[in-house]
Amino acid sequence: MPLDATLSIGELAAQAGTTVKTVRFSSDQNLLPEAARSSGGHRRYAPEALARLRTIRSLRSLGVPVSEIRCVLDSGEALEAVVARRLDDLGTELAALRWREAALRALQAPEQMAERLELIGAVSVPPSTSVIARYWSRLLPVRLSARLRSTITEAAVPQPPADPTTDQVLAFAHLHSLATAATDHCLASHRPITVEHPDLLYDGLYEAPQLVDAAVQADRTPGPGEALDCYVAAHARASGTRDTPTFRRALTVRLAAAEHPVMTRYWQLAGQLTPDLTLGAADSWFRNALVASTAAG
Repeated sequence: MPLDATLSIGELAAQAGTTVKTVRFSSDQNLLPEAARSSGGHRRYAPEALARLRTIRSLRSLGVPVSEIRCVLDSGEALEAVVARRLDDLGTELAALRWREAALRALQAPEQMAERLELIGAVSVPPSTSVIARYWSRLLPVRLSARLRSTITEAAVPQPPADPTTDQVLAFAHLHSLATAATDHCLASHRPITVEHPDLLYDGLYEAPQLVDAAVQADRTPGPGEALDCYVAAHARASGTRDTPTFRRALTVRLAAAEHPVMTRYWQLAGQLTPDLTLGAADSWFRNALVASTAAG
C-alpha cells in the first residue's frame, strides 16, 4: 500500500478521537496491525484501521480484556459471547464489592471491631460455601446415598445473599466459623439421630417440609395433619416399624434427646440468610406438632 494512502499514528489517533499512547498500546498488543513503516521507521496504518481502533477503544472502555478483544478482531468470535462472559465476570466482581461494603460496615462497631475482623476475615471474597458443604458431608450418615447426600446438602447450605446486610455478613461468617471448628468429636455429639435405613428417613424428611411450608409462612400453630403424618412415616419406615401412638410418643422423646444447641444455632444463622423455609425451621415445626399431637392423644 502506498505510504500516501496510509495514516500516521498521530493522524489515526486524531480521527479516532483518542491518544497516540492508546494507538501505540494497541499496536504493541498486536490488536492494530501496521500497514507499513515510513523511511524514518514511523508506523503507518491503513484507513480501515480507524474502524478497528474504534472497536478496540469501545471494548477497552467496557473492561473487556485484551485477549478477548483479540478473539473478536482476529478469530471471529461472536461479540455476543464476549459480552455475555464479561457480564458474568462483572456480576462476580459486583457481588464481591457488595460483600466488602457490608463487611466494612459491620466493622464500624468500635467495641467489636477486632473480634469481627477476625471472624469476617476468615471468609473468602466473594464468599464460598465449600466449608459449610464439607461440614454437611461429614455430618450426614455415611450410608446415605450420593443422591440424597447431594440433595440434603444443597437444601441445608444457605447461599450468601447477592446484596447482604451487615447482619447477614456476620451470620454467614458465624456459620463459616461453626463449620470450620467442627471436630469429629463435635460432629458425633450433634449428628442427626441414627437409623437403620437413612435413605428412607431423609427421603421423607426432604419431602415433608414442602408440605408444611405454607403453614410455617402463615405462622399457623403446629399440629396434626398430612405434613406431620409424612414426617412421622419417614421415621417409622427408617426404623422398620409402623406409625402408631406408641411410636409417636417414643419418637417425641428420642428427638428431644437428640436436639443439640450447635444445630439450633446453625439453623438460626441459616434463617438469617434466606427468606425461604430452612430444613431446620421445618424440623422445629414438626417437633412441636408431634408434641401437640401426642399430648392431644
